[in-house]
Amino acid sequence: MANLTTNPSFFLRHEFAIRRFHSLIGIVPLGLYMVIHLTTNASLMNSPETFQRAVYMIHSAGKALPLIEWGGIFIPLLFHGILGVWIAKNAKLNTSHYRFASNRRYAWQRYTGIVALVYLFFHILHLHGWFHFGPYLEVIRPLQFAAFKPYNAASTLVESMNQWGGFVWPAFYLVGMMCCVYHLANGLWTAGITWGLWITPAAQKRASKVSVVFGAVLSVIALSAWWAAVAPGPEEAAQYREIENRMYDANLESGVISDMPEKRYEEPAAEASVAPDAQSPRANAQKADSNDSNPL
Repeated sequence: MANLTTNPSFFLRHEFAIRRFHSLIGIVPLGLYMVIHLTTNASLMNSPETFQRAVYMIHSAGKALPLIEWGGIFIPLLFHGILGVWIAKNAKLNTSHYRFASNRRYAWQRYTGIVALVYLFFHILHLHGWFHFGPYLEVIRPLQFAAFKPYNAASTLVESMNQWGGFVWPAFYLVGMMCCVYHLANGLWTAGITWGLWITPAAQKRASKVSVVFGAVLSVIALSAWWAAVAPGPEEAAQYREIENRMYDANLESGVISDMPEKRYEEPAAEASVAPDAQSPRANAQKADSNDSNPL
């Protein structure tokens, strides 16, 4: 106890500000981004064209996109996640002694936060690969990671969900997304208490109703995004790719997007050697003409 009072840690000295900053970035930018991200993915329920247009809009930021991602998403996520793990580790849960709804919500906020962090860790690896570094990507892509291509958004997303038997990733994403939804919806309620927005029991009761409604609506959006990605099969993915390629040519010509081959799906390399019988008639004719012109 003497050490805590005479030589407190940096966190204890600034706990008031750190906890409020932690709750704030959980809402803005992370919560706001999550709503936009799920809504964008749910647009695939309408059509692959709708989804691809939304992805084009995001990637129209061009070279500024990595700055936006790291400044507005990844760095806040690392701070919120690491500090959240520390808070969860030191939380004193008393649900076994006091079975109140608020106590259970407090415990589930910690549990879902840990699950959501693990989910996001693998979600980024699965679709984006964490880093865009050539030799690194050559190692992880044969393992079916970093499979998402923004300029072929719907088709590569669907194909990614069909990897590993077609049931591993859908189940993983379903659990992870719903944990994220609960963590954000209940986090709105806890953030309001942290910031002193609803202190009285009546105000907390009203805020609780708002959080439940928000969570229900976001659950519908999240489940729509999940179903749009896992329901189609290989045939639909091939149809999506044809649409995406037509859209790519039109948007590239109009200047909406830049020519960035790394953001497009690469067809598997064709066989290097072709049997003579399989050569085209035109090639055979050219070869015959060439032989006829050679001197005896």
